[in-house]
Amino acid sequence: MKNKRTHLSSITLSCFVVILLLTGCEKAKHPGAPVQEVGVVTLKPQKVAITLELPGRTTAVRVSDVRPQVDGIILKRLFTEGSEVTEGQQLYQIDPARYQAAYDTAKAALARAEATLVLNQLTERRQKKLLDTHVISPQDYDSAYAAMKQAEADVAAWKASVETAQINLTYTKVLSPISGRIGRSSVTEGALVTNGQSTALATVTQLDPIYVDLTQASSQLLRLERALNNGQLKSAREQKTSVRLILEDGSEYAEKGTLEFSEVSVDQGTGSVTLRALFPNPHHILLPGMFVRAQGDAGVDEQAILVPQRGVTRNQKGEPTALAVGADNKVELRVLRTERTIGENWLVTAGLNAGEKVIIEGLQKVAPGARVKTVDLTGDGSPLAAR
Repeated sequence: MKNKRTHLSSITLSCFVVILLLTGCEKAKHPGAPVQEVGVVTLKPQKVAITLELPGRTTAVRVSDVRPQVDGIILKRLFTEGSEVTEGQQLYQIDPARYQAAYDTAKAALARAEATLVLNQLTERRQKKLLDTHVISPQDYDSAYAAMKQAEADVAAWKASVETAQINLTYTKVLSPISGRIGRSSVTEGALVTNGQSTALATVTQLDPIYVDLTQASSQLLRLERALNNGQLKSAREQKTSVRLILEDGSEYAEKGTLEFSEVSVDQGTGSVTLRALFPNPHHILLPGMFVRAQGDAGVDEQAILVPQRGVTRNQKGEPTALAVGADNKVELRVLRTERTIGENWLVTAGLNAGEKVIIEGLQKVAPGARVKTVDLTGDGSPLAAR
C-alpha cells in the first residue's frame, strides 16, 4: 500500500512539472512578451550621379609605317630603335648617286632648252617686224612663231623633269611622317629597298594623346536612353563627358580623358557598341593594346533610393530582398529590383519607396510578421541621434 502511494506521488509530481512547462510556453506566446529591437534606416530620395564602368583597350591615335618611295641601297640608319622621333626627322639614307645624276642631267637639259627659247623668241620678234613691212611671207613668220612655242613647251617639260628628279633625290632621305616612338628597324645598312614594297622599314606610333576604345552592351545603352527620355535621369552629356581610367594593376590613371563619340552600329558578334575616349598621355604610361577599365558619369538620378548593402539579402531564387518595418511595427519581406552598387549601398529601382524603414541590424533575430521595436540608425550603422 505504501509503494502504491509513493508511485501515485511520483505521477502527481511529473504531471505538475509538465503543467508548469506548458504554462511557461503559453506565457512565451503571450502578446505581452518582449519584442525584438532592430536598427533601421529611413529611406530618403537622394541626388546620385550614375557612373558607368566599361572595359576597353588603348589604341594609338596615329600609326605610320615608314616605306621607301625610291629604289636603292640603304647607306645609313639614323635613329635608335625604340626612341622618340619628330615629324620630318631623317630616319634612313638611301644611296643618292643616280638620283643626283638624274637631277643634274635634267637641270642641264633645262638650261639648254631655256637658251633655245631665248633664240627663238628673238627670231620671232625680228620676223614680226619683217612681216609688218611685208618683207617676208606670213608662212615664214608662222614657222618662227611655232618654233618659239615649241621651245617654250620644251622648257616647261624640262622644268617638270627637274622637279621630278629633285623629288626623287629628296626621297633618298627617308623622313619620319609623324612624331612618336619608333619601333625596330626591319632593314640594315646595305639592304636593297624598292618603292612600294610591302614590308615597312619601321613603324612610328604616336602615344600622346591616345585613344581608349570602350565596349558597352546595347541593352545597357537602351536602359540608359530610356531613363533619360522618361526623366528618371538627368543628362550628363551637355558637355563632353569626363572619363577616368583604372589600369591593369588596379591603380587609377592620373590623367582624365573625354568621351569623343559612339559608334552608330551594334557589333553583331558581341551585341555591344564601341565608344571612344581621348586621354592625354604625356609620360607614355598608356601603350597601345593595354586592357583598362573606364569610369564615367552617364547621368544624374535626382530621386535615387539607396539601401545599405548590409540590409539586403537574397532568397533561394537569388532575388535581392530586404526586411521593412510596416504598419504597427510589423516586419514585411520585400523583393527588390536593384540597378547597381554605389559605394556601400544598393541603388533600388523597385520594392521600396522613400519614407519606408529598412532593417539593417538584427536581421537574424526577426522574421516577416513579427512585431519589433525600431532604433533609427544612419547608413553606416551609427545611432541617428549621435550625429
